[in-house]
Amino acid sequence: MENIKLYEVNPAYVDYLIPLAPHLFHNKQAGQTNERKYIGIVLKINGFEYFAPLSSFKSKHRKMKESLDLIKVKDYAVINLNTMFPVPKSERTYVNIQAEKNLQYRNLLLAEYRVIKSLQQKIRKNAMTLY
Repeated sequence: MENIKLYEVNPAYVDYLIPLAPHLFHNKQAGQTNERKYIGIVLKINGFEYFAPLSSFKSKHRKMKESLDLIKVKDYAVINLNTMFPVPKSERTYVNIQAEKNLQYRNLLLAEYRVIKSLQQKIRKNAMTLY
């Protein structure tokens, strides 16, 4: 099976989904300087492709235990499988980590990706069980 890859979802697609999926965040709130990027992984489940977004690791995650729908990516990020949403190929782009110009962000993406690759069997199994 092919390794899991990182993708970014088109912000306009996320905005389109917001009324149908209130658990998603707008890419940019009023007064916010930077847009929230939707970076995550794509999982194929029962013939459909779902995007599971990465969320920044917060102090609350230290206290939380991993579960079927919560997977910790060390202290870098978490994957909440219960927030997956369908994403067509036309609405996502592959994240080429090596092309990232911001060195600090590139290093974070590399670290996250290494951990995700090591957990990919667990991630796929949990996603299949959940759905």
